[in-house]
Amino acid sequence: MSVQANTAASPLAPEWLAVPADLNALQEPLWAAGVQRNDDGVLAVDGLSVAALKEQFGTPLFVMDEADFRARARSFKDSFDAAFADICGGVDVYYAGKSFLCTAVVKWVEEEGLRLDTASGGELAVAARAGIDGARVALHGNNKSDAEINRALDMELGRIVVDSLDELERVAKIASGRGEKAKVMLRLTPGVHAHTHEFIATAHEDQKFGLSMAGDSTDQAGLSAAEEAVAAATSYSSIELLGVHCHIGSQIFEPDGFALAAEKLLRFLAAMQEKYSIVMPELDLGGGYGIAYTPADTPRPPAEIAQAMAAVVRSTCAELGIRAPRISIEPGRAIVGSTTFTLYEVGTLKTVRVDSPVSATGKTAETEAKNVTHPRRYVSVDGGMSDNARPVLYDADYSAILASRTSTAAPQLSRVVGKHCESGDIVVRDVYLPEDVAAGDLLAVPGTGAYCWALSSNYNYLARPGIVAVRDGSARLIVRGETEEDLLNRDMGV
Repeated sequence: MSVQANTAASPLAPEWLAVPADLNALQEPLWAAGVQRNDDGVLAVDGLSVAALKEQFGTPLFVMDEADFRARARSFKDSFDAAFADICGGVDVYYAGKSFLCTAVVKWVEEEGLRLDTASGGELAVAARAGIDGARVALHGNNKSDAEINRALDMELGRIVVDSLDELERVAKIASGRGEKAKVMLRLTPGVHAHTHEFIATAHEDQKFGLSMAGDSTDQAGLSAAEEAVAAATSYSSIELLGVHCHIGSQIFEPDGFALAAEKLLRFLAAMQEKYSIVMPELDLGGGYGIAYTPADTPRPPAEIAQAMAAVVRSTCAELGIRAPRISIEPGRAIVGSTTFTLYEVGTLKTVRVDSPVSATGKTAETEAKNVTHPRRYVSVDGGMSDNARPVLYDADYSAILASRTSTAAPQLSRVVGKHCESGDIVVRDVYLPEDVAAGDLLAVPGTGAYCWALSSNYNYLARPGIVAVRDGSARLIVRGETEEDLLNRDMGV
């Protein structure tokens, strides 16, 4: 059952948001492969309806398509191996655990041939509990504690990504005291400005991550912090310098930044080889590949990304006359993001009148003559910024769809909001939903696999939702939802 949109776009809607031709249709880039509507018009994952999921697990609920996760992981591994086969024999794909991590996901990652990137002692603890071989694990972080460094050495990690000269010295000292060698990569900031939100662009100079490649970044004239780190690393008997690493940001669609970063780091490796007679065998080009959160987003398939990056590495190495290093990448969001949607139940609804926006040319004759207002409906759900902080942190846009049924009602511009005591508690800023959405309906918000549960909180003492993985028509909890008892157990009383 569908409805053709015959309603004009709301003047309050952003330019990128079109009135859907069919409010019941699923737009393919936004959803996992196993998500569709069943014969009753109810959203289902691999045949399991959201009504059944709500009945068994409640809402809010993160719903993950396990087969889709595995397929996306394999796609990155297969695509990059094929593109780089003639350059360096393939690529080491490190799943970025910071996007979403639990023991089940670690097992899936290992079974699909990927490695694991962690960023804290807690993430290392998850890796250890899952039983993954430490040689397949990396540790990131700009402020690693001595305990985290020791844990990395205890687990015999394949690499520790060092973020500063101070940290390099501490890793060397700790490894020396243990009579061991730490396998180290140096995180560099190549000065590449990716086309993304300023809070998630991480390769420009004025931020906390990495060693600057700029020549004036140390007290030694003409010597960059990156080069000083290479020289220092080669002087420590307790450091095995594997290579260099960069990460230019997150949610990036344009390939230019990745290509420029690869070229700059390869030239740096060649310069260090010539100056210090050291060949660093590995180069990690990070992650940050974007996904579709709205119909306006146009993510690139892994094969296209891989071929573009391989072409730059191939040509640059040939120009410099150096042997290509082993390449690593770190996709996280691009694997897990679209595998998951959040299921909410609708509660309170209200419609407000909002003044007509003033165009770039100023007020129109209509707005001069009278105060023109337009309706915006607020649809409140039983979660919010405690299970998805990205809209309030990054002005992130999301989509939503009526999940518990289809509707032939006309589209109405809506704003999906949470139940927290914050006016900024917005889940989906702008979306067209059927006019007849009512309390008790279920909404699904796609693209919530990355950085939603990972950033979740207990604000207003809301318990964090559980996560179910659906495969072969059945669902199992991979992370149990919290209860009020869980929250109160940490309160030590007066």
